[in-house]
Amino acid sequence: MPYRPTERTEAKRAATRERVVAAARALIARGGYREAQVAAVAARAGVATGTVYRHFPSKADLFAEVFRSVSQREVDAARAAADAAPAGTAAGRLAAAIETFARRALRARRQAWALLAEPVDPAVEAERLTFRRAYADLFARALAEVPHPYPEIAAAAIVGGLAEALVGPLARRDADADELAAALTDFTLSAVGAARVAEPVV
Repeated sequence: MPYRPTERTEAKRAATRERVVAAARALIARGGYREAQVAAVAARAGVATGTVYRHFPSKADLFAEVFRSVSQREVDAARAAADAAPAGTAAGRLAAAIETFARRALRARRQAWALLAEPVDPAVEAERLTFRRAYADLFARALAEVPHPYPEIAAAAIVGGLAEALVGPLARRDADADELAAALTDFTLSAVGAARVAEPVV
């Protein structure tokens, strides 16, 4: 008779998997992907190295899962900020999403570098493209309400521009987060022909 896992064993397996993901996430946030070697992840999670590979066939698979979970949290935060902006102010929603993107990146600089620019395996790079598309979709919806004649094109340009503009400041601890986030927001709104009509909710 074939082995059939019980609810208890499945729950234990899921908990171990999440512990591995959480350990990798913490190491990446502290030192990037290079610091998150499988042996270090296993030690932080309190499991054997072989256990990590039972849940993730390769380090790239593990990193892709970490990237998915972290990037979704960041996109959700920007979306929530946009949704919290006053009704009827499309520019305010766009500003809230952009400023939240920038502020959160500057609060967790090493993690943001890993999300935006650190050289990664192709499997993780594929997740990065999905991450960028999610932001572009969020910005495009706000731009369509501004209105902007080319919301999808402008949204993709915003995502690329924000990522590029943040690369240098993420490497410097002296960059003023408030000043930079405000500057990026004002520049972007000006570039797409929108006026800041309300303070963003962060």
